[in-house]
Amino acid sequence: MLKRNQLITSLWLAISTALVVGCNSEQSSTNTTTNTAANTTGNDIKPVTDSSSSGVSSLVKQVEVAHPKLVVTAQDVLAMREGIATQGLFRTAFLQQKAEIDKVISQPIDVPMPKDAGGGYTHERHKKNYAQMYQAGIIYQLTQQQKYADFVRDMLLQYADLYPSLPLHPKRKSANEGRLFWQGLNEAVWLVHTAQAYDFVKLALNEQDQKHIETNALRPVALFLSEQSPHTFNKVHNHGTWATAAVGLTGYVLGEQDWVEKALLDLDKSGKGGFLRQMDELFSPEGYYNEGPYYQRYALMPFVIFAKAIDVNEPNRKIFEYRNGVLLKAIKATVELSYNGLFYPINDAIKSKGIDTIELVNGVAIAYGLTAEAGLLDIAQQQNQILLTGDGFKVAQALEAGKAQAYQFKSIAYGDGKNADEGAFVIMRQNVAGEQAAILKATAQGLGHGHFDKLTWQFYDKGAEVVTDYGAARFLNVESKYGGRYLPENETYAKQTVAHNTLVVDETSHFNMNLDVANANHPELLFFENTPQVKLASAQIATAYDDVVFKRTLALVNFNNNSQSLVFDLLNVKSDSAHQYDLPVHYQGHVINSNFDLGTTTNGLSALGKANGYQHLWKKSHAQPKGSMTQLTWLNDNGRFYTHSSVNNGESVMLTQIGANDPLFNLRNENGFIFRVKGKKQHNFVSVLEPHGEYNPSKEYTLDSYSAVQNIEHSQQGNIEFVVVTLVDNSQIILAINHDIALTEPAQFSYRDKTYQFNSRFQLFERI
Repeated sequence: MLKRNQLITSLWLAISTALVVGCNSEQSSTNTTTNTAANTTGNDIKPVTDSSSSGVSSLVKQVEVAHPKLVVTAQDVLAMREGIATQGLFRTAFLQQKAEIDKVISQPIDVPMPKDAGGGYTHERHKKNYAQMYQAGIIYQLTQQQKYADFVRDMLLQYADLYPSLPLHPKRKSANEGRLFWQGLNEAVWLVHTAQAYDFVKLALNEQDQKHIETNALRPVALFLSEQSPHTFNKVHNHGTWATAAVGLTGYVLGEQDWVEKALLDLDKSGKGGFLRQMDELFSPEGYYNEGPYYQRYALMPFVIFAKAIDVNEPNRKIFEYRNGVLLKAIKATVELSYNGLFYPINDAIKSKGIDTIELVNGVAIAYGLTAEAGLLDIAQQQNQILLTGDGFKVAQALEAGKAQAYQFKSIAYGDGKNADEGAFVIMRQNVAGEQAAILKATAQGLGHGHFDKLTWQFYDKGAEVVTDYGAARFLNVESKYGGRYLPENETYAKQTVAHNTLVVDETSHFNMNLDVANANHPELLFFENTPQVKLASAQIATAYDDVVFKRTLALVNFNNNSQSLVFDLLNVKSDSAHQYDLPVHYQGHVINSNFDLGTTTNGLSALGKANGYQHLWKKSHAQPKGSMTQLTWLNDNGRFYTHSSVNNGESVMLTQIGANDPLFNLRNENGFIFRVKGKKQHNFVSVLEPHGEYNPSKEYTLDSYSAVQNIEHSQQGNIEFVVVTLVDNSQIILAINHDIALTEPAQFSYRDKTYQFNSRFQLFERI
């Protein structure tokens, strides 16, 4: 039987090589024109079937490809076999993964009865099982050693014996319920990997085993995720993306083209849901995903894996050209949405996730396979993971050939929403004694994983997060900590507006924490400017509170021959009624000094408030600064000092620390300060953040620990707003901004009996 199976496999590989070569000649022109708009969109594709019993759409031609036929093809296998025969990155990755799976297949197979939530034994065991089946499958393809195929077969036979009798999971979560797992999302992830594993070994199995596995494992899971879970399968959401990708991949493997059509166009093939509609709705034209960078990373994998399989099996769909190449743009956007290897942690984000996550490793490899962009090799080098795929082999070869070029990160405003008209996520970058990035989050809500924090900001410098965002309150998959789920404090603190660096009115959160209202409203990006010296963005929102409009303008500026930098933060709030306005700043570091008496509480701390996140903040100090400027300096772990200097417009200042009303120690004890004014209809918060100096405890020296900012002045003259920063050497930096959206008139303002003019959105004046 062994020799017969190997002979069949060899014959199929020979046949498929010819078939795939023909297929790839058609793909080659497709893959090099990814910026050309597709002829159709998900809105107007309709399932027109031919008269044959197969039901294959007449819009595209399916290419017959032998197994494997998804992300890895038979032609890829032949190339990879040559690759593992010679020393290099690919062979090293192969030997490492082979050694790992050799240990696994020497142990008994465990397919337990599901009982645990995320992080529990059975949950993690089933996750390991699909990963190990995939790994064994690809090692079988590369070695043709039957023991690896037998491992996949034996495990799938156990799943085939177990799955038909499974009830819904005992700890099922929400409406997206699972059977193997607590939620259907994990079931879909299982099938995405398992379908590929089965694709690797199918031709090595006898007909009886194929039938048992397909009838009692693969088909039931696919049907559970689709016909039995229409509320998820047809949903435009990352759960729907994983489900449609899983069913579509299984459809290709089992020859069920009708499943592929349903995966693409929703269960009734109307185009109102499905994979194509998700590509239409969930990404902006430039590839920004509406749930934010963390979930963009997570959702990316089913998008690129299924798209790659579509490209292999139905190249005429030109899936990577769809919406002007939105998936390729999404891969690069995911890279851009990071700093020092970690994703910007907005919304429900785990802050330790970065560009080395397996989802983006797949994305970068597939993108390089399609585009051969040298900058992507730089990211692949940082990821330090070579995939055992055809695209992974291309990456390995290119890295060894020295083709990598430094990836050029950009300052960019990613419009949010399918038409890029629902606000924006703005990244402003520069390099002044280290890489710097200022972030303005002026995005739409981001569905259920969104936080209620419009127009918040963050700052990164010299490899570290300086002005911080809390991210999610969760210990992912740590079952002993609330089952690995989102903690209650995710709702009571992390999602609340006071947990972020933006305006809070009357100690209530934006949209009063009403998700439906939040999803229906978004900020407006007024303008974004990007020059070598100044990166500038401005946005406003009038719906976060019933009678309050606020606008924020953020600028990252370098001056003094690119040797110094400042972040300008201008927040203007207006209302017809008097309110209390709070503006928090959360920072990473240790307070060094201030120019005012802190009013520190040294005994008997109390919570800052009773609800809306305030109940979790210890009130460490409360002060009423007297001078014209308020300054606070802290030292970050990166060895740099940061001084926050603000115009004193009557605000009191409170220093805070997270941890009040947290009996189980679920929250991190991070620090912040809050500017507060009461009984105001209109108010301007004006500040600059100054990186400076260096502290080196190892070599025992400290440089420039004091701020160079001596004074700040702010003025509004018609549409012209300007800030004057006077330094200790009496030199001045003036940032002038023209808020006239149309820029219809030349800009002009007066300062100290001198008139200044400019003909653009802004102008930076340096007075020595």
